[in-house]
Amino acid sequence: MIHQLIYTFVFETEKYMFVAEPTHYKLLYLTEFLSINRQGISLLIVFLLALFFLSFIVGGSKTAFLALKQKDINLFKHKSDENARRIVRLLEQPHLLIQILYAAHLVLNISIIIVLNYMTDAFLGFRHPVPILEISIKILFIASILLLICEMIPRIWAHHHTLSFISFASWWLETLILPTFKSPVLRIQSITNKIEKKGNKKIAETTADEELANAIDRMTDEEASAEEKQILKGIQKFRNITVRQIMQSRLDINGIEWSASFKQVIEQIADQHYSRYPVFDKNLDEIKGILQTKDLLSHIEEDDNFNWRQFIHNALFVPEQKLIEDLLKEFQTKRIHIAIVVDEFGGTSGLVTLEDILEEIIGEIEDEFDEDESVNKKIDEYNYQFEGKTMIHEVCRMMNIPTDSFDALKGESESLAGLVLEIAERFPKVNDVVETDGFAFAVLDIGDNRIKKVKVTISAH
Repeated sequence: MIHQLIYTFVFETEKYMFVAEPTHYKLLYLTEFLSINRQGISLLIVFLLALFFLSFIVGGSKTAFLALKQKDINLFKHKSDENARRIVRLLEQPHLLIQILYAAHLVLNISIIIVLNYMTDAFLGFRHPVPILEISIKILFIASILLLICEMIPRIWAHHHTLSFISFASWWLETLILPTFKSPVLRIQSITNKIEKKGNKKIAETTADEELANAIDRMTDEEASAEEKQILKGIQKFRNITVRQIMQSRLDINGIEWSASFKQVIEQIADQHYSRYPVFDKNLDEIKGILQTKDLLSHIEEDDNFNWRQFIHNALFVPEQKLIEDLLKEFQTKRIHIAIVVDEFGGTSGLVTLEDILEEIIGEIEDEFDEDESVNKKIDEYNYQFEGKTMIHEVCRMMNIPTDSFDALKGESESLAGLVLEIAERFPKVNDVVETDGFAFAVLDIGDNRIKKVKVTISAH
């Protein structure tokens, strides 16, 4: 009660004392704190001592088990007491035991650091006008205690009394340490093994792909023409390409509305010259099926009320991340040539055809309705021109650069226009130039709120 009155008087009545005599104020505050929170302090000290004890056990066990010789292990195996049997059980999986000991020692030491840091601040009331000196002194203080109690003493003791230390520590290890840390260590070990296998597999695949690509490039003109080399490279990369990378985007889909009359359908077919059309109701997220124009050839003379919807076939829906290698097999099995690509929410994100897949192997396929001159072309050694809707991997292939050159910049985009938007972080205007490391993208044409034409310049360095 007296401490409380003194504290109230100092802090509220004579505030100048806090400024003039901060040490005196801290002593008064610490005295009151200790009198009120004695039970909490006792529990914290007991907890810290328990952490020191367990860290001592685990740290010494690491040294002791690693120092065991084969004759010592045989000695424990020939004994029949419970302590010897416990040690033998611990040694059944020596690698796992050591991993658990290292993990437990790390967790215990971190816990000790946290508790010591808290006690240093709360009980000692240590403050220094220079923060960096305060932190340095605390680090030296805590590190000294940790090094002495958790590292040096247990290691020295375990090194000189290996068998007795293991006998003493075995009950604590089997009863407390192993049940607590075994499951997390096994889980982490499983995850790291999977990551390592995937990493090794990826490295092996990448190395094999690079070696094969170099072998193709080294082929002479007598062994393979330029077109044949392109086909070989297409086959090499084929298994790693997803549907999303080659699909025609939603904006480029020419579909037929469910409500269209027969005359409107015929006019659209005559104007666009596609052999297959997706049929949708109200919007492209409501695909009803696929209409093949060959089914209407014998009914061209029918009147406007003709029921053209009877010829609609069921549509094949595929996810964006499906590999085109698998989709090609599905096309062959089901004898179809077109699929609707859907996103994770079931909405229509694009369309992919058999022709799109084959072009990944043999290059561009042109028919009588394709324009004679493609927008995509090489201007000179450092400059290229592309349609905005061109897929990024196709851009990389034409410029003869690695297909993953823009992976860190493209985000979720797969087209060149999307890449430009990701880099610019805004919708650019015509003649705007967006630059990134080693490349410059000049917007040449915009229409219908879309980037239609882009010039890509490779830096000369």
